[in-house]
Amino acid sequence: MSRRNRNGARKERIIMLASSVLVLTVLTVTGVFVRSNRQTEDENKVVDFSVIENETEENAEILSDEETDTLFTEAGTDDLDYDPYFQEANSGHVENTDLAKKKGTTESTETKEEDGQEEDMPQEDSEESDAEMSGTQKKTVTEKEKKNDTKDTKETIATEEEDTEAIATSVQPVLDFTEEDTLVWPIVGDVLINYSMDKTVYFPTLQQYKYNPAIVISATEGENITAAADGKVVSVAYDPQLGNNVVMDLGNGYELTYGQLENVTVTEGSYVEAGDFIGNVAAPTKYYSTEGANVYFKLTKNGEPVNPMTKLH
Repeated sequence: MSRRNRNGARKERIIMLASSVLVLTVLTVTGVFVRSNRQTEDENKVVDFSVIENETEENAEILSDEETDTLFTEAGTDDLDYDPYFQEANSGHVENTDLAKKKGTTESTETKEEDGQEEDMPQEDSEESDAEMSGTQKKTVTEKEKKNDTKDTKETIATEEEDTEAIATSVQPVLDFTEEDTLVWPIVGDVLINYSMDKTVYFPTLQQYKYNPAIVISATEGENITAAADGKVVSVAYDPQLGNNVVMDLGNGYELTYGQLENVTVTEGSYVEAGDFIGNVAAPTKYYSTEGANVYFKLTKNGEPVNPMTKLH
């Protein structure tokens, strides 16, 4: 019995070893098969770019000029990458008139030099150079647009400032009254009291002799008074002796004072020309009641009285 048991145990061990060897063999064969299949698939997935480039170049050479024009026409301007200011370098199908105007003769000369250089370059190098030049030109155009916009804005501001200065000049004329210039009569009438600063003259209402830095012109109440020269109104005020009065700057230190006015039509800071209406003759103040209605007319230079009769004509 013991011998039989021993023989059976040996047979079982042999069977187990054989089975193990068989299983290992099957697994090894399966692994080798799977690995070979994977290598085949990976090789199939590799893309040969050189073949694709060759095919693309062959297809590009086959296209005629008419077909290329058709492609450009069908492309339209709806693409997001379209830039109307962009011109591809050395392209015979795109013309950028804006760049042509800006660059002029210099651009045409540079283009000829670039064409001459690119004829000696291989086709692949030329394509890479075209791409780089296209990007550079696009950036250059954008920078030029920004500079031109800034320049246009500055020119617009400068033009507006010049227009403002022109308007200001027209509104504020230069006053330049000189010793050779003359005055027009503010009103037609006789001189009641003449200018006198070297001796005193008689004032009938005051019944006394005084120096007179102006002339007193006879007038009719309500009569129009006009400017004797171009000037700027310095002040419009009231004085007990002169009544309503207007002082005008003639330039170069000369000033005119008009007294005994009513219905004054000018204001401080305004400009008037010789002959412009400035007011009416008012009733005389109590200082000139005996003389009657009149116009007080005084000329000064740097504050010193000047005989207006020397300027009136």
